[in-house]
Amino acid sequence: MTGLTGVAATPSTRATIVDVARAAQVSRQTVSNVLNRPDKVAAPTLERVRAEIARLGFTPHVTAQQLRRRKAAAFGFEVNPSGHGKMGHILDEFLVQLTVAAPDHGSHLMVFAPDAEDVIEGYRQTLATGLVDGFVLADTRRGDPRPQWLLDHDVPFVSFGRVWDLPDLHQWVDVDGGAGVRQGVAHLVEAGYDRIGFLGWPSGSPVGDDRRSGWLAGLADAGRSDPDEAEAEESVQDLDQATAAAERLLARLGPGSAVVCASDMLALGAVRAARNAGLALGPDVGVVGFDDTDVAEALSVTSIRQPIAEAARTAWQMLLSPRSTEPVLLTPELTVRSSSTRTPHPPRTATDPDTTGTAHGRRKDTP
Repeated sequence: MTGLTGVAATPSTRATIVDVARAAQVSRQTVSNVLNRPDKVAAPTLERVRAEIARLGFTPHVTAQQLRRRKAAAFGFEVNPSGHGKMGHILDEFLVQLTVAAPDHGSHLMVFAPDAEDVIEGYRQTLATGLVDGFVLADTRRGDPRPQWLLDHDVPFVSFGRVWDLPDLHQWVDVDGGAGVRQGVAHLVEAGYDRIGFLGWPSGSPVGDDRRSGWLAGLADAGRSDPDEAEAEESVQDLDQATAAAERLLARLGPGSAVVCASDMLALGAVRAARNAGLALGPDVGVVGFDDTDVAEALSVTSIRQPIAEAARTAWQMLLSPRSTEPVLLTPELTVRSSSTRTPHPPRTATDPDTTGTAHGRRKDTP
C-alpha cells in the first residue's frame, strides 16, 4: 500500500481509494467526491487528488460506481460468518429483526453464504451482481478482513458488533455486554449471595473479555474487588465442558454463592453443576446467564437480554444516513427468574427423598 512515500502501487498491490486519500492528504470522502461530484471540491484539492489518481494508477471500482448511479435498495447479509454452517440464537434473531424492519426503511436484504476459505471473494461476487448497495456485517472479530476491504472499495456498510481492529471506525451498533454483566452482578449482590464467580469463554475473545470486565467492575462496585473474591473459570460453548468448569468453580465458591456467565450455554452448565452437587438453584446457588434464550426461559434462569430489535432498527438508520459518525452502544436488560431468587427451602417431610447430598456424595441430575 502506498502512502506519502511517493511510491506508486504495483499491479500486484492495486491502488485503492485509501491510498489516493493518504497520498493527497485528504479524506476518502473527498476522493469519492472528486470521482463522482467534482463540483463539490475546491479547485486546488481537485487538481491534487486527480494528480495522485493518475500517479498511482488508481482505477475506481466499477461496480461501486454503478451502485452510485443505480440504487438497488437492497443490502447483503452473510449468513455463515463463522464458517460453521450456523449462526446461533442472537444472529438468527438479528436477521429476523433486520428483515422485519427493512420495509420501514425502503430496503430489503439479500442473504448469501461465501466460501469460508475466501470470504472476501464472496463479498466481491455479491457486489458484482449489482443487486446490493452495500452490506450489513455481523459476528465481527479480531483479524476480520471484511471491514477494511469494504472501506478500501468505498462500499457502504454497517456492522452489528464493534470493529475491533479499527477503533476509529464508527459504522457500528453493538450491545454493551460489560454493562449487562455488571447489572447481573449488582442483582446478585442485592439478592444476598456471599461470593460471585464468573464462568466465561477462553481469554482472547473480545466479546467474552468485555463481559468478564463487566463482572470485575460489578465486584468493584460492591466493594468486593479483593483478589480472593475473584473466582473464575473458562469454557468453550460446550455443555459438558461448561458443566465441568462450573463444578470446579462452585467447589471453590461454596453454597450461598452465585455464578454469572458469559452465555446461556455456560449458564446451563452451571445449572447442571449445581444440581449434580445437590444444590438448590436459587436458595443454595444463584446463576445468571447472557442472551435470554428460550432455554433460559424454560429453565427459569435469570439472563441478560440483548435489545436486538433496537439494534436492527439502528443499523438501518446508520446504513441509510451516511452522515452519522458516532457508533451506538445499546444497554441490555436483566430478566430476573428463580435461578437467582433466594427463597427459602420448602419444609422437608420424612417421605421426601434426600437430595442434598453429603460432603462427598453428589446427585447426578441434569436439566
